[in-house]
Amino acid sequence: MAQTSAAFRRNTQGFDGSISLSEIISALSYALDLTEGAVHGHALRSCLLGMRIAEEVNLPSDQTSSLYFALLLKDIGGSRSASRVSQIIGGVDRAASAALNLEDWSKPHKPSLSTLKLLWSQVLPDAGRVVRAARSLKNGVTRHHNTFDRIGIRYDRGASILNELGMGPIAAEAVRSVDERWDGSGYPDSLKGEQIPLLARICAIAQHLDLTSAAAGMQSAIDTLEERSGTWFDPQLVRIARSLHRRRELWNNCSPADAEQDTRQAVLDLDSGKRHQLESSQIDRICEAFADVVDAKSHFTFRHSQGVADAAFGIAQAMGLAPDRAQLVRRAALLHDIGKLGVANAILDKKSQLSPEEWKAVYEHPRITRRILERIAPFHEMAVIAGEHHEKLDGSGYPDHLKGSDLSVESRIVAVADVYAALSEDRPYRAGIELDETLSIMSKLIPVQLDADCFEALVSVVSSERDATVPAPQVAGSSLGYSFKNRGFKNPAFESAL
Repeated sequence: MAQTSAAFRRNTQGFDGSISLSEIISALSYALDLTEGAVHGHALRSCLLGMRIAEEVNLPSDQTSSLYFALLLKDIGGSRSASRVSQIIGGVDRAASAALNLEDWSKPHKPSLSTLKLLWSQVLPDAGRVVRAARSLKNGVTRHHNTFDRIGIRYDRGASILNELGMGPIAAEAVRSVDERWDGSGYPDSLKGEQIPLLARICAIAQHLDLTSAAAGMQSAIDTLEERSGTWFDPQLVRIARSLHRRRELWNNCSPADAEQDTRQAVLDLDSGKRHQLESSQIDRICEAFADVVDAKSHFTFRHSQGVADAAFGIAQAMGLAPDRAQLVRRAALLHDIGKLGVANAILDKKSQLSPEEWKAVYEHPRITRRILERIAPFHEMAVIAGEHHEKLDGSGYPDHLKGSDLSVESRIVAVADVYAALSEDRPYRAGIELDETLSIMSKLIPVQLDADCFEALVSVVSSERDATVPAPQVAGSSLGYSFKNRGFKNPAFESAL
């Protein structure tokens, strides 16, 4: 018999379920850092740096909140552009993703030696030199277009998500214009000088300061900032940043060596709206937005998280879970793969067999999911459920090889929904498996790996939908699901043995 969630509830006693927007966003910003390959806490440090600069320019109070969330969410479109870069170059790991952010992409016809070396190291790393050289030449010819495409996708998507979250047009436009340059050489609209929104100019400097200081130190960040004053950056804002640096008021809690808890608390203390608690529907909207971010990471898993959430919610309802428990299951399913943002596209998009080291990175993603969600106090139970979506009743799952007695009903539901998704979705190299065959395959895993009651509930849900002449839910494929080794299919990162 599966354990109840009473033990989980005891861990969260003292919380009334209320939560502020800043608490959720500041925690989920760590997931965005994974996509960027940035040093842990990049979004939080950028927020502190940008808000300190804003205070010096006396930013109007009605724009302060917009800047605050723009700084935390400026990279929220990054997973979409990561997928695009992977398609163009042929594979980019997290370290390279971080390095790409430090390169000067404003002169497409005069690439620096460091840029050329970086691109060569990432172009089709498993291919021969001739193939790699041909792709490098093609990338060089189309580089300006590719850069425009990459940045346009990134920031258009980021602005769209901020609008979906109700952050307002000022915050959305700030995110969209982060890569504009003071001299007009930036993207996506080649805006110049004060045509660039003030909030975007602040975000750009804050981003530069943190990325460069993490790579080369605080003084180097200031020196580079001054070198690019009037070309990349607003000269007035550069002077303000330099003044804060000299007065030793810029970097408090902004070093990667600073305690993570102190940095996040400093960010939370800045939120003037922290006492405004979120409604349940707002929390759902945030979970859905970050589910979209996860699914955009790879073009192989379109709407995967939403599909698993739909299936899990249907199972929970069919099993008679109380409405609040069914809602918990749905939210956990939406965010179950957020740790996948820490897996490089070079692995996620790989169609050939993965190396042991690559599998190690893949197997770690549920643990990363749990660590991210645990940063939000009222999400502790959700974190456990989401982090167990690849565990199996017989202990053959991962990352902790838990057994049936360790797994709650909610965790079992999400696991069944994820396997159903893995078998149901179309993939680039095969069509989705038909419903009857999907259920037949899953039935062979009952009750050794998957829960019988959860599977029975799934069958009732999809059967009733089919009987009502409504197609079964088109859930996207799991990042890691049923193995097709014996079916003649390739074995990319998102299909491992159950």
